Amino acid sequence: MTSPAIASLRWGKMKVEGSDTRYKDCKVWPGGNRTWDWRETGTRHTPGIQPADVNEIVNKGIQTLVIGRGMDEALQVPEATLSFIRSKGIDPVVLQTEKAVQQYNKLVKEGVAVGGIFHSTC
Repeated sequence: MTSPAIASLRWGKMKVEGSDTRYKDCKVWPGGNRTWDWRETGTRHTPGIQPADVNEIVNKGIQTLVIGRGMDEALQVPEATLSFIRSKGIDPVVLQTEKAVQQYNKLVKEGVAVGGIFHSTC
């Protein structure tokens, strides 16, 4: 099963190939995607992405998890979250969201089992 490419990205709007949903923030993995609702885990820009935010994705058989910190990189990624990802044998890649989407799509094209979690504003 392959990961869906990110078809488009603009401030506050993302589109995933094969999905009619327009996302503000989203999670993607081989064979799936969904809205990333920060209210589920109480996520805020600081302290940032928590292990609970990525737990669903790291259990989808991925090798790499690409994290988009926002257009202005306001979203933090604590070391505890990166350690959690690495403990699952997964390589985390943390970038500004436009660069993260480019890297994610490159890995998809290369056939890597990749997941992503992207914040499309600040």
